[in-house]
Amino acid sequence: MATQQSWTRDQVRRVLSVTERHLRSWEQQGLIPPQDQYGLGDLIALRALNTLREKKVPVGRIKRSFQSLRDRLQHIANPFIELKIFTDGKRIGVHLAGQKMDSLSGQLLLDFDAKALETLRSFPRHEGRSIEDLRKKRADADEWFQRGVDLEQSGGPVADAVAAYEKAVSLNPQSAGALVNLGTIFFHQRQWARAEEHYRKAVEADPDYALAQFNLGNLYDERGDRLRALSHYHNALRLNPQYADAYYNLALLHQSSGDIMQAVQHWSIYLKLDPSSQWARIARRELTKLKAATLINGSKAIPHHA
Repeated sequence: MATQQSWTRDQVRRVLSVTERHLRSWEQQGLIPPQDQYGLGDLIALRALNTLREKKVPVGRIKRSFQSLRDRLQHIANPFIELKIFTDGKRIGVHLAGQKMDSLSGQLLLDFDAKALETLRSFPRHEGRSIEDLRKKRADADEWFQRGVDLEQSGGPVADAVAAYEKAVSLNPQSAGALVNLGTIFFHQRQWARAEEHYRKAVEADPDYALAQFNLGNLYDERGDRLRALSHYHNALRLNPQYADAYYNLALLHQSSGDIMQAVQHWSIYLKLDPSSQWARIARRELTKLKAATLINGSKAIPHHA
């Protein structure tokens, strides 16, 4: 099997649109270990933490929830990797063996109709087996997802990468990362319908996944559907206000349609978020020329992989 993929701190900050301050804060709270290289599991945990941050859940509550889950579910090493996290207001919960559980109290969150009560009565007897089955399927799905990533990184056959991602989705239909990567493969092959199908499935699997919204924006932008492209770029920013590439592509979209003020605004925000990359040099050039009332075309940030 291919070597395990890893990401540097700079790459993690770029992919998740988080700052060094966020990483250090989570490290100080004991939510992630201090490190310079991150594996796939680390990336999953960081993404869960970032989603909670974007929903303005206090870091103290996140820490208490994390510790409570580890105390209650001692067979689970890292709840943010092995369990699907959700929020209800400021309350943090997890999906556990087909049920919803409050992370602090351990209370099952159920509607007490007859079916739910029957499920509640049977839950303790099956809990261990269900959790173990769930963990194994998710672990297998993550392994197939990583295999697909490795194949793409190493320039392996595209068909093999597609097969790996499809296997990941078959094991875990909520594998939004695999769905996005399938969509991006089809995007580059200009198979628009298949790309759209997989991006939309990724949104269904994880409505808070800003990357899926961003890639849908790119898809519609490429097809000349300006209104839908604008809608999905703004959806990505609603989910992640620090999403620099969404500002970049919005700037290009407004610039190409002659909306100078909006283009200048989005280039300016982009440069505050990303002042030093190769894309920033293009953005700075475009902004300078716009301010001089000259319109030119830039280079579009293309869809990303998870």
